Amino acid sequence: MKEDDSFKEFVIDQLAGFGAAARPMFGGYGLYKGDAFFGIIIKERLYFKTDATTRLPYEEQGMKPFKASATQTLKNYMEVPPDILEDAEELKSWARTAAALKKPVNKKR
Repeated sequence: MKEDDSFKEFVIDQLAGFGAAARPMFGGYGLYKGDAFFGIIIKERLYFKTDATTRLPYEEQGMKPFKASATQTLKNYMEVPPDILEDAEELKSWARTAAALKKPVNKKR
């Protein structure tokens, strides 16, 4: 079992009853609730989708955005604080918030 597999299993166990599914993605896993992509598991870290209104609790705990590469940072995906990760009920609450965020509307014409 890969290192990320055991961490993924831990995250899925913590989210039991929430209905999250993990799918392989770019060397890690994407977290989905139905069709909603709301999280990333990679290198034994968990990141949830945020926006301008939901990012503050992450920043207040000193958490950083997901750095996909040396040149690319996904600022809308913030690392979940360890104390939240350890508390299954709180983690589910944060997951609900992340999964409820809508995709931005593409306004190109």
